Amino acid sequence: EPAVLRIFEAKDRPRGNPLIVHLAEAAQLATVAADVSTRARDVAARFWPGPLTLVLPRAAAVPLVTTGGLDTVAVRVPDHPVAWALIEAAGVPIAAPSANRSGRPSPTRAGHVRDDLDGRIELILDGGPTPVGVESTVLDMTGESPLLLRPGGVPLEALREALGPVRVVAGADHEAAGRSPGLRYRHYAPRAEVVLVDPGAGETAVQPWLAAGRPVALVSQRLIALERPRLTVRVMPADLDAYARDLFALLRELDTAGVEIIVVEAVPERGLGRTIMDRLRRAAAPS
Repeated sequence: EPAVLRIFEAKDRPRGNPLIVHLAEAAQLATVAADVSTRARDVAARFWPGPLTLVLPRAAAVPLVTTGGLDTVAVRVPDHPVAWALIEAAGVPIAAPSANRSGRPSPTRAGHVRDDLDGRIELILDGGPTPVGVESTVLDMTGESPLLLRPGGVPLEALREALGPVRVVAGADHEAAGRSPGLRYRHYAPRAEVVLVDPGAGETAVQPWLAAGRPVALVSQRLIALERPRLTVRVMPADLDAYARDLFALLRELDTAGVEIIVVEAVPERGLGRTIMDRLRRAAAPS
């Protein structure tokens, strides 16, 4: 429990924001979750190791501080050799959020961790850039049917193909949202203001800020011919998987460049596009 409390302190993370418990293999599931249904085990077998977190009934051995005081626990098996090695070396499941200051864009490389947590943690294990770039999908398996709490690295379409109907949490369902990390508080936000606009509307949207002499970035999947002083243009990949992989690194890069406004053109909400738009909406939300 003291080690878990240090995570919240290092990140300035609200205590009500649950942590994800990471396992080396699905066989460890019974050590952290109680009354695991056959369907939940089937989902784990299908998608683990990988970027899918399951919300399950909490086992008594899991401290309440880990779950934000909830009777559920968020669990996954990561798909990375460094993560496996760390969990196996520890000999116990590891509660581990993204290694960033709470509310900031998630880190996708070791330098991002150093930028946020230097002096707050003792060690950084550099496993290279993250292959997915966005956080895990969070799926609540405690009800009669699966409930998507947070879109992430496993698209909704893949879940529905494997499981059949999957409900999606409504924005007003605060109780359900509270069972997932990253939903009850502002997240993924750079220091710059993020503004979402329709596809093709970026050039018009940046004009008022440019006229006021403010440094602006325009992010689009299109080639942008506009050139102005104080305007930074970034063209993101047409492939949504690649876009998702690069998203948080881009937001951090633009912060470092001193941009004050980041205008982002929306992407199609299919596949990882749904995850990208979720993260951008949260980044654009008022603090």
